[in-house]
Amino acid sequence: MNEAALKREVERQLAVIRAGIQDLVGEAELRVRLAESIRTKRPLRVKLGMDPSAPDLHLGHTMGLEKLRDFQELGHLPIFLIGDFTARIGDPTGKKKTRPALEPDEVRRNAATYVDQVRSILDVGRASIRYNGEWMDRMGPADFVKLCSHYSVARMLERDDFAKRYAAGESIALHELLYPLVQAYDSVALQADVEIGGTDQLFNLLVGREIQRDYGQPPQVVITHALLVGIDGREKMSKSLGNTVGITDPPDQSYGRLMSISDTLMLDYLGLLGFGRWEDLKTAAAEVRAGRGDPLALKHALAFRVVERFHGRDAAERAGEQFRSVIQRKEEPEDAPEIPLSVGEDGTMGLLDLLRSALHLPSNAEARRLIAQGAVRIDGQVVRDGSARLSPGAYRLRVGRRFAKVRLRGKSESPEGSAGAGSARP
Repeated sequence: MNEAALKREVERQLAVIRAGIQDLVGEAELRVRLAESIRTKRPLRVKLGMDPSAPDLHLGHTMGLEKLRDFQELGHLPIFLIGDFTARIGDPTGKKKTRPALEPDEVRRNAATYVDQVRSILDVGRASIRYNGEWMDRMGPADFVKLCSHYSVARMLERDDFAKRYAAGESIALHELLYPLVQAYDSVALQADVEIGGTDQLFNLLVGREIQRDYGQPPQVVITHALLVGIDGREKMSKSLGNTVGITDPPDQSYGRLMSISDTLMLDYLGLLGFGRWEDLKTAAAEVRAGRGDPLALKHALAFRVVERFHGRDAAERAGEQFRSVIQRKEEPEDAPEIPLSVGEDGTMGLLDLLRSALHLPSNAEARRLIAQGAVRIDGQVVRDGSARLSPGAYRLRVGRRFAKVRLRGKSESPEGSAGAGSARP
């Protein structure tokens, strides 16, 4: 390849790499490494690490995975690092208090699900899947102390979340200060050319550059992406906050959760999750942003694209139609589950007991909360009396977006029998 063609290819790859990112630290170094990679046909080693702190990946995780896929499609080697060791420390990033570490068995269970989930984005057969326990579990005390000697406490306390906690007199456990060093050593062990992470990981990624230098390696290029706000519109998407859309969630659940977000958040999602691939929606998004478009139609398009990405086109079409019929047209789904229940000694069943049994609620308090919110409908009517009792019969139950066909059997009725219409209504 002549120099002119080499330069064009470097610029082409840089354009792909820059799309959808926030920070690019070491761009001049990246340009040199890309040129060398093209000349020698040695792919860059591109690292993305995730701690298995929960068993399910969500849309927030896909931000880094999509960028890792960009590198893979450019011919480079994606390294998906599962932090089975660091999960036992607990990443303090963005935390206001010490985060509890996970037990080894829990880490292993969570890690076991990650590779299958990542397959929906990466070609795992052309990627390197690694675990940082491979080298950290073998590191002796003397080597670990040597690693710690490469960074000062004063520098560590410059990190924003540590600085705030220190200034407020809040506890910072010693093991939390070690987390960035272990993450940095992962880059040494993997000889990473590039590391990808969220903007909240920038400090850790920069520590990686310094530690690599100290261990005689060229410092990695650092790339960060924006953090995806959860569907509540307030905080970063996090399983612990219940504001996620999981990539393995049922299609209809994912579709419904995406349809629940605000119009402003929808526009953010379109920009962040599309990674420049949803150009056909750009005009419609601009119209909505200007107050002239159809935000509901655009939200349907977003929900469809996301569900299609992880479940396929047929599943996305079914989820979209179910949302329109059940939520928008208030129709009962054809596949609503049928739930047989038996009345008590007095020949009736209390509404609270029915809700707990039919919906697997944890307590009467939760059932009362749903009733108080006006979320409970029986045969199309809102029920607000938590003390109501129901006689044997067939009932159509709706609680929010959940539907069920409940059949209350009388005391003398066999499980196979059928009940007539109930004579008492709540």
